[in-house]
Amino acid sequence: MDVPFPETGLLLQMLAMLLVIGGVAGALAGLLGVGGGIVLVPAFFYAFKTLGYDGPQLMQICLATSLATIIVTSLRSVLGHHRKGAVDWAILRGWAPWIAAGALVGVLIAANLRSTTLQGLFGALGVVIGLHLGFGRSDWRLGEAMPGGIARALIAPVLGFISVLMGIGGGGIGVSVMSLYNVPLHRAVATAAGFGVTIAAPSVLAFLFLEIAPGQRPPLTVGAVNLVAFTVVIAMTLITAPWGVRLAHAMDPKPLKRVFALFLTLVALNMLRKALGW
Repeated sequence: MDVPFPETGLLLQMLAMLLVIGGVAGALAGLLGVGGGIVLVPAFFYAFKTLGYDGPQLMQICLATSLATIIVTSLRSVLGHHRKGAVDWAILRGWAPWIAAGALVGVLIAANLRSTTLQGLFGALGVVIGLHLGFGRSDWRLGEAMPGGIARALIAPVLGFISVLMGIGGGGIGVSVMSLYNVPLHRAVATAAGFGVTIAAPSVLAFLFLEIAPGQRPPLTVGAVNLVAFTVVIAMTLITAPWGVRLAHAMDPKPLKRVFALFLTLVALNMLRKALGW
């Protein structure tokens, strides 16, 4: 896992793109409560492709790097929510092992797929999430309490598996699942932050050992994790996420959430189109 030092010009181009990506992702997370991964994966993809990295494992790099940032942001989030007593640790303890198992299966599958296949999967799943963000209703229910037993053993691994294939944490799918099972929204958001750690930590550890051809990976990439993107995005989200939170308190974010849902759906459709060769 040698990491050669890149040319200064290329590194500066990467830094400029990543500063913008991290700033936007942090602000959107604070403003709309959406997970950063759903923004970071397509942003990384287009940024790295613009810089000339378009190999068959480009999406693996985007997924792994996004998940690496989620370890940090989810840890900060779950600790903050815990101090306010909002995390449902019973749900988290019961679901975490199953979610982690599904996440590791997701890494094994993702490691053996071509970038175009992962693009198609991200596009299709991104359309579903975008439509749910735009049109989903808070009163939809599948049950009155989070399931255990066989239902949990089926749902939780799928949650982890899909999250890895999209490079997202627990927020995108976990909050929706818990809401469908009558968990109050603030408790669902807090607990889903714990899902994010459970998904991202084992996945990133596995992605660090994925071999990427030297000519097909951006500068300073270890395994499938790009260290430049990870560092810059974490730094920028720490700065801009509080700005988004303050803006959310100063205005009604619901119309913006609809606009973001439309934007996400269009981005996902574009990735799906390219994956299909249209």
